[in-house]
Amino acid sequence: MEELNDTQSESDDRGIDINWVGVNSFKFPIVFQDKSEEQSTIADFQLSVDLANNHRGTHMSRFIEVLNDQCEIISVKNLLNLNNCLVDKLESTNSKISIDFPYFINKNAPETNSKGIVDYGVNLVSTLENGSYKLMSTVSVPITTLCPCSKAISDRGAHNQRGCVKFSVVASSAIWLEDMIALVESSASSELYSVLKRPDEKLVTERAYDNPVFVEDLVRNVAIKANQLDSIIWYKIEAENFESIHNHNAYAVVIKNRKN
Repeated sequence: MEELNDTQSESDDRGIDINWVGVNSFKFPIVFQDKSEEQSTIADFQLSVDLANNHRGTHMSRFIEVLNDQCEIISVKNLLNLNNCLVDKLESTNSKISIDFPYFINKNAPETNSKGIVDYGVNLVSTLENGSYKLMSTVSVPITTLCPCSKAISDRGAHNQRGCVKFSVVASSAIWLEDMIALVESSASSELYSVLKRPDEKLVTERAYDNPVFVEDLVRNVAIKANQLDSIIWYKIEAENFESIHNHNAYAVVIKNRKN
């Protein structure tokens, strides 16, 4: 076979280090292991490494080769292995992996126990930099909120709406996605279900009415529970209500670094 030029391996004399270079928007089937089960899903990967200033280019095909060789079962406990493989394969110092995927939980209706499945968004960012490893886990959790002001001033009912909470954590030890999701859902007026019969709908409606929360209450409720988990080093809570009586949304954020 004719030997071809390896252009990306040429030297570079411009003296500029590249912080991160790699591939993104690469879809790949994975098996994700969480607290109670394994599930197959489709993930969107971003894989990157650093590039020294004397190298013109990285080896893009090697990122995909690492996934093909190493990406059998992924969990919040084993992503460091993938980071190390990238560093070894790409002959780099640092590596970063970002994974987005839908995550599914079987949720029975609260009264009739009717079976259903609810989907949640997950983002995992795994970074190995200068020998230090960090994993940031984010879950996007749909919830229901009922307005305390509307309840207080209205003779009949109160306006309510769906919302979404993005809960991101960096922790000293792995935190399971199910536990993060449950923490958020217990902080809202009500959690969501895919299947509700009439007895379930009655229960969910009344539960929300009995637990009214502003978007400000919601992020504070999540923060209080996050503060009780000693393993959490840093967190960010973003809540958005898709207002049912306005043509805009309500939004609140809490960020806390617990290292200090």
